[in-house]
Amino acid sequence: MISHLYLNPILANCNFDKSPTLPIVGFEIFIFAGVAAAFIILSKITDKLPLRFLIMSAGVMMFELFTAPMWHNYRMGWWAYVYHDVSWILTIGWSALILGVVLLVDKLLPDWKEWKKFVIYLIILTLAVIVLETIVVNIGLRSYAPEVIDATSGIWVAGVPLEILYYVPVFMALVICFYKYWSFVIDDIPLIPVKRRKWVRSFFLACMGIFLFEVMIEPMVSNEKFPKWSYIFHDISFIQTGMWILIVGFAAAVIGKFFLHYPTPQRFVIAVIITTAIAWPIESWLMQNNYRVYNHSTVETWLGYKTPILNTPVELAFAIPIYMTLIIVFIRYWETVIDNRL
Repeated sequence: MISHLYLNPILANCNFDKSPTLPIVGFEIFIFAGVAAAFIILSKITDKLPLRFLIMSAGVMMFELFTAPMWHNYRMGWWAYVYHDVSWILTIGWSALILGVVLLVDKLLPDWKEWKKFVIYLIILTLAVIVLETIVVNIGLRSYAPEVIDATSGIWVAGVPLEILYYVPVFMALVICFYKYWSFVIDDIPLIPVKRRKWVRSFFLACMGIFLFEVMIEPMVSNEKFPKWSYIFHDISFIQTGMWILIVGFAAAVIGKFFLHYPTPQRFVIAVIITTAIAWPIESWLMQNNYRVYNHSTVETWLGYKTPILNTPVELAFAIPIYMTLIIVFIRYWETVIDNRL
């Protein structure tokens, strides 16, 4: 019912070519050197650097795990992988780059508004990542899933699709929001307590975060059998998107009613638990009734194990809370910035 491709557990993705090549090993050494240099430089301009790096790495890793079916990282050596072709070496590389840009911009432009600095983060990182992505593609490390290739416009430059101009800013925006939100906790920044949530604003923030994310991960899953009039972009239905918005809104209402006095980390964990507890059964029903059909490259990454009761691939037990974490933190970061006029 989930997908005809799931009838037989597919483990082929675990057997991809891991044999390192000289250019790829050289690139890995370049990453290690870059991370070391970042620690030396950034330790001079900020405190609690290991904790900041850990939080940034957690955000990057969550995003990489969630979007793993969309691109493949090959020939990095058996030591480089943590799950299928997700590489911890790339994770620390991206984390050092993103954290470095964020901290340096914050240091150089301390009086700028957060939204202005955010634009600068995205511009710098998009340019840097395009260069690095071109390198990893041309040395044979990175390739794209067939569904990603099919979803592109067909315009490629140096082996990289034009759509990278969309994928990179969305990826960076979600990861930076994750880090910046938790940096409020790290730095113990005094924030204005808000007793009344501005629901219209929260609704639009949720729409923006969910829609941008859904467009990016469109190659991973198809939304089928929804009414034709409900599709707002390709196969993205506002009915399905609206359900996630309502779930996030319900969790926010519960937190505001019963858990507002809890510390930020506890409130966040409770919000993720509530949204996951509601979204998971809904996703299970949508899958079993072929409203949500996961594509071949996504199914390939599944190990073939299913969860009891809901009978969904075990990977969803991790994917749904990751999705909710990235969406909730996007909303909460911008709410905090706006409420506190940062």
